[in-house]
Amino acid sequence: QVQLAESGGGVVQPGGSLRLSCVFSGNNFRDHAIGWFRQVSGKEREAVSCISNTEGDTYYTDSAKGRFTVSRDNRKNTAYLQMNRLQFEDTAVYFCAADYLLFAQYCSPREYDYWGQGTQVTVSS
Repeated sequence: QVQLAESGGGVVQPGGSLRLSCVFSGNNFRDHAIGWFRQVSGKEREAVSCISNTEGDTYYTDSAKGRFTVSRDNRKNTAYLQMNRLQFEDTAVYFCAADYLLFAQYCSPREYDYWGQGTQVTVSS
């Protein structure tokens, strides 16, 4: 049974940074891709960034490119999303998700089986 727990959300001013963490509980973290997604109330969940089980295979949406960095530490069973130059429109609940042996390019909520509870990110002046 896979369980995921996000942390690191909070309130930040425009231009600020946050680092989200996703701790994976279960077997074979190193064989699972990790995706980061976000959702605004009343809107569909959308992709932000994904990393496959192979470090170096990453995917970013256009809004995340150049500002966000996804990474993983297989020794700690943890994935990270470093978010820099945050903007008002980045305000959302951020979720991490996991799926077995998935390429990063398949960065869509429907591709992922296991989900965390989410962490709120609010960009506000």
